Amino acid sequence: MAGEKRMIGDVLLECELDPGVQHTLAGFENHAGRTRLDAAAVPLGRVVAGFGNDGESGHEGCRVGRAVGTYLHGPLLPRNPWFADWVLAQALAHATGDEPVALPPLRDELEAVAHEVSARRAETRGGRFS
Repeated sequence: MAGEKRMIGDVLLECELDPGVQHTLAGFENHAGRTRLDAAAVPLGRVVAGFGNDGESGHEGCRVGRAVGTYLHGPLLPRNPWFADWVLAQALAHATGDEPVALPPLRDELEAVAHEVSARRAETRGGRFS
């Protein structure tokens, strides 16, 4: 369902895709849609800054098994190398029928800086109606 106002801005989420492992996910949203999750649905993350699914619930995205749906746009994977690794591990596990395994780490200093810049921007500029 679309709302009257667009939800535009940088977004910062707290995510726990693997039990006991918490990360932040920095992205950008630009949507008029209002998604309301069913009670049993698992959100991708909790909104720290920004609007998320509906601007009210404090949730962004949804997870079903290995599938993820989200309003986040832009260079989401380069800004969040941990999330890129998680998505790749899930895809490989799906393709092989095995459980996800940790991938060998790559250098991601530039990506870590991009994440930090995006996260700070979300904290100061995220979540504005236009």
